[in-house]
Amino acid sequence: MKQPLSIHPAETPSSSPALTALRPAFITSIPIMAGFLFIALAYGFYMQRIGFSFLYPMTMAMTIYGGSLEFVTASMLLSPFAPLQCFLMAFMIQARHLFYGIAMLDRYKGTGWKKFFLIFFMCDETFSLIYTTPVPEGVDRKWFMLWISFLDYLYWVVGAALGGLFGALIPFELKGIEFVMTAMFVSVFLEQYLKDTQKISGLIGFAVSIVCLVVFGPNSFIIPTMAGILIFVTLLRKQLERAGGAAE
Repeated sequence: MKQPLSIHPAETPSSSPALTALRPAFITSIPIMAGFLFIALAYGFYMQRIGFSFLYPMTMAMTIYGGSLEFVTASMLLSPFAPLQCFLMAFMIQARHLFYGIAMLDRYKGTGWKKFFLIFFMCDETFSLIYTTPVPEGVDRKWFMLWISFLDYLYWVVGAALGGLFGALIPFELKGIEFVMTAMFVSVFLEQYLKDTQKISGLIGFAVSIVCLVVFGPNSFIIPTMAGILIFVTLLRKQLERAGGAAE
């Protein structure tokens, strides 16, 4: 008896590129979900403890979408009105996104209407995932990037809203909470470093980070680090491409 032909799920006529990309994007974003929900809950708790309703952390998460900046904004809301100082502080905290944007020019090329959402949903963790994670075979690249970006955004907004809602009911110690994001970055870096066929780019990033940390200190090393990595990767681009091709 003739057996019916089996069709791969990604190739079924009923499955759209958007739905096909959702599952692998969700699996890829699971480490971010674990970190974001926890730290966003803490942010919502913090906002509730200093006197704000859940609408504030939820709205700030939806519009600002910058973890460290949102914590700083909470103190700004309790300070005297100083728009220029607030602008300069926000710019300095988020200036690293300038380098993210430069690094993502090629990846976001040709994404059409999705580009506006990809830009808005960009954050440190989303940049790390999109920049280092290869798109699974048979999955639309544009939808894969958009789903990762949106899911990370959703985790943060939901966590902040829940923290604001239930902060008064749950006793929570905020001391040391910032280490969650550090641990998450380390785990993402190690996973991608072990998967990468050539290790040069990872070693460059690690070395530049250490040097800038020593030279500029823990409060000012991020922007010099991003600039240094961009310069080194640009100068060594051909060598990195050759190394990657040889490893394959």
